[in-house]
Amino acid sequence: MIMDHDYSLPVRSASSTKRKRTGEKNDPRRFWDSRRSKRRVNLGEAFERWRNLRDKLGLQRDADLACVLINSYEKGGPSTSTPSKRHAMPFQTLSTIPPSSESSSHREKCILESDIEEIPIAEIEQQVLDESFSKMSVHDESTITLKEDANDLQNTVIDWRDKDDDGALESASEDSSLDDDYIPSICMRTGGGKKTLEMMEKLPFISLEETVLLSTENDVPPQEEDLVTSPSSLQVLCEDDVIGQKASIVYQLNLKQLVTCLKLPLLKCNFKNKVTNQACQASAPFEVNLTSRGTGTIIEWICSNGHKIWKWNSQPTLKYGIQAGDFMMATNVLLSGNNYYKVSHLFKYMNMGFVGKDLFFNIQDTYCVGTIREFWEVKRSTAIQRLQDKDSVVVLADGRMDSPGHCAQYCTYTTMENESKEIISVVTIDKRQTQRNSVIMEREAFVRTMDKLLTEIKLTEICTDAHNQISSLMNPNSGRYKDSGVLHSWDMWHGAKNLAKKITAAGQLSGQKILLKWTKDIVNHFWFCCKTAETDGHFRKLWSSVLHHVTNEHTWYLGKCLHDCLAENNEKEWLESGSQAHKALEKIVLNKRWLKDVHRYLPFRSTCQLESFHNHILMYASKRFSFSPLVYEARTLLAALDYNHHKNRPPILNKEGQLILRRQYQKKSGRWTVYTMKEEKNYSYIPDLQAAILRKRLDSDRGCPRRRILRPDDPRTLGLLPSVQPPAVDTIVESHVSRGLGPGNTPQENN
Repeated sequence: MIMDHDYSLPVRSASSTKRKRTGEKNDPRRFWDSRRSKRRVNLGEAFERWRNLRDKLGLQRDADLACVLINSYEKGGPSTSTPSKRHAMPFQTLSTIPPSSESSSHREKCILESDIEEIPIAEIEQQVLDESFSKMSVHDESTITLKEDANDLQNTVIDWRDKDDDGALESASEDSSLDDDYIPSICMRTGGGKKTLEMMEKLPFISLEETVLLSTENDVPPQEEDLVTSPSSLQVLCEDDVIGQKASIVYQLNLKQLVTCLKLPLLKCNFKNKVTNQACQASAPFEVNLTSRGTGTIIEWICSNGHKIWKWNSQPTLKYGIQAGDFMMATNVLLSGNNYYKVSHLFKYMNMGFVGKDLFFNIQDTYCVGTIREFWEVKRSTAIQRLQDKDSVVVLADGRMDSPGHCAQYCTYTTMENESKEIISVVTIDKRQTQRNSVIMEREAFVRTMDKLLTEIKLTEICTDAHNQISSLMNPNSGRYKDSGVLHSWDMWHGAKNLAKKITAAGQLSGQKILLKWTKDIVNHFWFCCKTAETDGHFRKLWSSVLHHVTNEHTWYLGKCLHDCLAENNEKEWLESGSQAHKALEKIVLNKRWLKDVHRYLPFRSTCQLESFHNHILMYASKRFSFSPLVYEARTLLAALDYNHHKNRPPILNKEGQLILRRQYQKKSGRWTVYTMKEEKNYSYIPDLQAAILRKRLDSDRGCPRRRILRPDDPRTLGLLPSVQPPAVDTIVESHVSRGLGPGNTPQENN
């Protein structure tokens, strides 16, 4: 190939080249530009012909065309390996090769392996190849052509290099005194002895577009997109990116230790001015700033010019910028039944960042409350579908107030299936829904429960406590549900408790204290009668026998006691027949109003499991804190989900396969009770609930609202005119906090 000489570029010495490359290692772009410049071939005016021939042969790279021409020359050229520049050089070209869709490497292989002699070749004379040189001659009679004498060794001179291409000459000269083997930066300038070189400026200019780069496939300079850039922050795109991921407590002191040992992938600042399009290029070391944001920590690397090099967050982020840790912390505070203010105190004592109060309540009201209700409805529908296949369903129902005393704000009415002990209905009533009358809240909750269950399952019996308002609703003659065919039974435990209250109250009077010693025996006899009797008449016969037994009369005209013979050394104090204490007991046992409804105890049902669930609600909704209506309802539903999921936990067995028992002291009764140890709760439903809440956030087309507007189903909207916009929750919360009072006129925290 014929190469045009670039007389403006000096020939560098070995020492200067070595110093050049050493300085280029810190800048990859400069290093590759230097390597490209060494492989540059200037074609001059033959550039268009070169490209036309390449396109005609269907080649894509200049290196492919060069290989074809070199192969053609070596096969058909003269015997000498280096032809003279002054004589014509044999040249062969290809006539016509159609373009192909094959790869360039395969095409090159086919061309090199093909028989060159089979391709028509036209000899090109030296005069045609040297057209560019003939046009580059300077038209002056006192000069000679550059083609003949410019490269002559007699016309070269030794010259000092004025300035290095990379501007490194000054730095090299400054360090020359420290290097004993330093060689001055000299160069050999071709044609330096000819005066005609003074007219070099008149030569035609070869642009970069007319330059052909002969590079190999294994030596490709990096592209702009291949340069190392800082990784972007992690984004949460689905629930699996957060749910189930491990989290840790990290101290900032340890983070600083890690940052100091960390080597960034960036060596220089990549900031570029949008106006001037000028890069900063400030080099390391960079300043490191640690900032706490909520429950996370943000680390920023800043260059000497104040530009942000890289930003790292200890947590992934959700849509609209909220941190995943903050969102999950606010969610799990509610799901675990904790209180925001108590948990925030814990984080404060640990000197850790925590979710802000406004953000916590926004997340709770916007994403958690509705999702918990939907999750409960899905679980409840599954239980209802199982009960629809049964011909007879017996349920247990009871109400629970949110605070002690008679100033309750909410009433939670819970219904449990008798056989499986699974909770199938939870209804919450706000006092605003009953004209601020807390006395009728349980009645209203019972009505809503019955109206819904009658349309879903074949309800045959419902067991409640001896509530007068509920009894009137279930009256078979005049009650609201007289035609429903549902039997209304009373809880045995409440019946025994009420009987014990009456006997204890009578025993407090003067002359009747002996009744206190008989309270336990009389209540146990009532329990035995309800368990044994099948009809109302049978119950009355068994129940009235207690009046004879307490007077040590075990056989009488109409019957006898069913117990065995008593021991002779029985030290029990008997009542005297006709005494004041005996008459008081007779008044209680034969009370007509009580005997009229005593048949409701004969099914022998107990709601003790519901009482246990009501005690479990305290884990999620304590009576010492006040909550908004929807949050209180969500917390009771969380308690129901927890109870249903863990109600069938198997007991723990020891190595011998025996049950592990524990005893517990009952302060009220003053006795020890024994219970069976069960396996720990696994809360395996919580990840599904967390994923549902997170999915609601990911599917949302907006962020958290700055003001929480009351929902249409919120009881706090009752009494407002239709034209009046419901007040923001923030206003209501502030009013409660300013008073500092909750239900029961006791200091409470509003949650």
